[in-house]
Amino acid sequence: MDRIKLLPEIVANQIAAGEVVNAPSNVVKEMMENSIDAGAKCVQVNYRNGGKDLIQIVDDGIGMSAIDARMAFDRHATSKIGSIEDVYRLTTFGFRGEALASIAAVSEVELRTRQEEDEVGTATLISGGEFRSQTPIATPRGAQFLVRNLFYNVPSRRKFIDGDNARLSSQIKQEFLRVALCNPEVEFHLSQNDAPLYRLTPTTRRGRIIDVVGKHIRQNLLDVEVDTSVVRIEGFVGRPAAAKKRNNEQYLFVNGRYFHSLQMQRAILRAYDKLIGEGCMPSYFIYLTVDADRVDVNVHPQKTTVKFADNDMILQILQAAVRETLAKTGAVPMMDFSAEGRVEIPVMRSTPTTSYREPLAMSNASYNPFKAEYIDPTAPMPDVPFTGFDVPYDGDMTTPQGGSREEAEGGEEQYTLHRSTLNDFLASDMGATEFGIADSAAQMSASRIEYIDAECDDSQTMFDYVSSSMGVALDNRRSFDEVMCIGGGYAVAMYGGQPVVLSLRRVRERLVYEEVLGSMCAGTAPSQRLIFPETLQLSESEYELMEQHATEFAALGFDVEYLDECRIDIVGRPAMIDMSVPLDELLYDLLHGIDEGRMPIDEERRRMAMLMARRDSAGYGRGVRSVEAQELLARFERCDDISFTPSGAPIMAPLSVEEIRAKLSKQ
Repeated sequence: MDRIKLLPEIVANQIAAGEVVNAPSNVVKEMMENSIDAGAKCVQVNYRNGGKDLIQIVDDGIGMSAIDARMAFDRHATSKIGSIEDVYRLTTFGFRGEALASIAAVSEVELRTRQEEDEVGTATLISGGEFRSQTPIATPRGAQFLVRNLFYNVPSRRKFIDGDNARLSSQIKQEFLRVALCNPEVEFHLSQNDAPLYRLTPTTRRGRIIDVVGKHIRQNLLDVEVDTSVVRIEGFVGRPAAAKKRNNEQYLFVNGRYFHSLQMQRAILRAYDKLIGEGCMPSYFIYLTVDADRVDVNVHPQKTTVKFADNDMILQILQAAVRETLAKTGAVPMMDFSAEGRVEIPVMRSTPTTSYREPLAMSNASYNPFKAEYIDPTAPMPDVPFTGFDVPYDGDMTTPQGGSREEAEGGEEQYTLHRSTLNDFLASDMGATEFGIADSAAQMSASRIEYIDAECDDSQTMFDYVSSSMGVALDNRRSFDEVMCIGGGYAVAMYGGQPVVLSLRRVRERLVYEEVLGSMCAGTAPSQRLIFPETLQLSESEYELMEQHATEFAALGFDVEYLDECRIDIVGRPAMIDMSVPLDELLYDLLHGIDEGRMPIDEERRRMAMLMARRDSAGYGRGVRSVEAQELLARFERCDDISFTPSGAPIMAPLSVEEIRAKLSKQ
């Protein structure tokens, strides 16, 4: 009995649609890329009900003839390639001829199109992959696709997208922005349920990034540009200080096409090594240009995975380019990055005939340059002002310039430190470093030291003497002392003997974050009862999110009563948050900050605590008195992380002697 059967074309198209189209966002991506391939200068996108009811794409491209409009929905019909060799030197987004056939197989599609030279256009109707009609129609030049009732004839697939409009809308916006970011010369419009969301006018790459992400990123964009025989890299990376724990501002493009690569993401992160906080992610917008025959985009039907023929070299060049950009800003130690006289170092390729071996490292474990036999007893003591010890001490204090040298038992030399030398030492940079105090503080304290009768003949005596004379602790105690507000929301203090400048707003943000997170994990966040409940009107999606995360909101301290018609009454608010924070704005931030991809509960709690802390600390710091700042920092000392805010921004910065000296030096 024969069992193998040839599937009907409509069934084959529906199966193929599962690879090319599994969500409304895939339809938007494929249609927008077709518009770009058609030379459109303006692309308009509108969707309803998360894209399930309608997706409308309108462009002003070259349009299609009546015959092309009919053939466009046949599987493997395309104008992009003519042979298999063309697949490996692509200059267009589409090439397989599968997208329109797959979309039409699982929806109702209407195409209205006209070419410039035609007097009238044509309207073509396809339903469930079957041709319905084609009629003449008056329509502008270009093409207009209307995709209705997506997956109406595939119930098993439709059920996976029903009731999830917020996630579907987020995915559509993501695909829209990816296409818009790599085509800044094209105008793009996006509307949701006929209400405009984005209107992006033609601009530069930098301008498009600012329009998409927001004006806040303008000052954080650093230019990346390098041109080699293998790849040309252009774009922007974010300043290390702007790195975030959760960062969606990360985009990679090759030859105008968005793609995803964990390897390249890691290469960029290695360039930020030791420049950003643990777990933080920098922003980046990287545009690669590679010879079409050196990159393969025919890896996956959705074309977000690509393969490079020179993958290892591109990774090295990318990391070096980002590192060079960061070095030019002073974020990493800078050497000479001028193009003049630069030596091009080729990337080593390993081959079967390659043979190399690293030289063996050798060391003398017993070598000690400070032993007595290395000291020249005939060397004169230079008569110059004291500038610090020549060598560090090991057990006993070594001889500073201005000290005395004597013979001790065993023939070894013993050194003593005179009181006059102590003053010079404390006034020096090395003295400041040795005792963990600021240079300026050391100088002031040294000027008040009186002569003493006894000489300090060992390091411990010297430390005890300085500690009692200067009134400072030398035990590396980490606390904030001598706090003084300097205006603008900033304060200066001594931390572990080092002068630092702190952002009081960020101090409070970190403090509130850890307090809120701790209360959420314990489930004991206090709530403050309101005299009059505050009624809020939410959207349908916001109301659904509120109900889904009712436990988390209660753990934050919200006491909520759910009413009808998407309304809620807030009868209690989080007691840890300042009363001046508007409840509606706080709740809006939390609802729209919750990850729609259903993140793990621990990560979700951290996200909500971060949003609460950010809203609570907004505007904090101005008008704070030094006494209040001292109390704030006393609580802040107990935080798990006092270096960065939850989003990865630095909280304090040390004041070095070099910076102070540079400010006071003559111009």
